[in-house]
Amino acid sequence: MSKVLVAYFSASGVTRKVAAEIAKAEQADLFEILPEVPYSAEDLDWTDKQSRSTLEMQDSGCRPPIARQVENMAQYDIVFIGFPVWWGREPSVVDTFLDAHDFTGKTIVPFCTSGGSGIGETAKRMQEIVGASAVVREGTRLGGKVSEADLAIWTSALGL
Repeated sequence: MSKVLVAYFSASGVTRKVAAEIAKAEQADLFEILPEVPYSAEDLDWTDKQSRSTLEMQDSGCRPPIARQVENMAQYDIVFIGFPVWWGREPSVVDTFLDAHDFTGKTIVPFCTSGGSGIGETAKRMQEIVGASAVVREGTRLGGKVSEADLAIWTSALGL
């Protein structure tokens, strides 16, 4: 049986709840991606062109430092990576997480939480970051509330 990790970044708590449900359904370990400097409400104000999150997302090479790393990434075969959609993609802090770990031989499954925005080209961007040594599957958008049955259907369809 594959060893599974669910890693997630959550700004408001929505992604945290969904990640916990996936971890429960998959009997996976759970890891929160934490920025070294937590985001304040002002940092997350997407209407402010000078807010921290806006500035980070305008620079595709931005890699905000993260507070910690997965201690033994080598033990995992499958890594679900969850995040809220920011500016049509994964937040830059998730890219930092991807850069900080070796995903050789792993399957990465992105998932996002959003009231309406889709996951976009996240899989393509993640594949570029981790390189050809890992497989990044097409991800999915999950609402803030997801049933165990819906999760079972989705993860079963992945064939992992």
